[in-house]
Amino acid sequence: MSPYRLPLLLTLLLSANAFAGDATFRQPRPNLITAGQPSAQQLRDAAANGVTTVIDLRRPDEDRGYDEAALAEQLGLRYVRLPIAGASDITEANARTLHRLLKQDDGKTLLHCASSNRAGALLSVIDARINGASAEDALTLGRDAGMTSLEPAVRAALETPTP
Repeated sequence: MSPYRLPLLLTLLLSANAFAGDATFRQPRPNLITAGQPSAQQLRDAAANGVTTVIDLRRPDEDRGYDEAALAEQLGLRYVRLPIAGASDITEANARTLHRLLKQDDGKTLLHCASSNRAGALLSVIDARINGASAEDALTLGRDAGMTSLEPAVRAALETPTP
């Protein structure tokens, strides 16, 4: 993909937010896009523009509006579920699992939950606990990736001593 296509993809996906149910897409790191629940069309657009893996942090009982796993498979995407229920699941163990999943993909990854809050929260924990970032830098990354109301849970996770 040319270096100009990803900004174009992000512009197109962000402009699609005028339609109800469409997610806001962010790019907190190269080859990593975070979002709330993508619409079926946004998933198609992401696949057409180089996304190769989708990591879904939503629980199986959360309504996606369509069969996301089936559509991802139809599009040739690797689809992975890592259910994160909320603040109680913002743990170092879940962050390490997500980190392993992210490292398994050589292409572009779309990481999403319902609103990008859980995605940003786990990325903060990864940044601090695995990558060695300061707590403030890790929280900034999380906010850039969509973290909002889970910030107190992330702060608590970062204050817990590592075993």
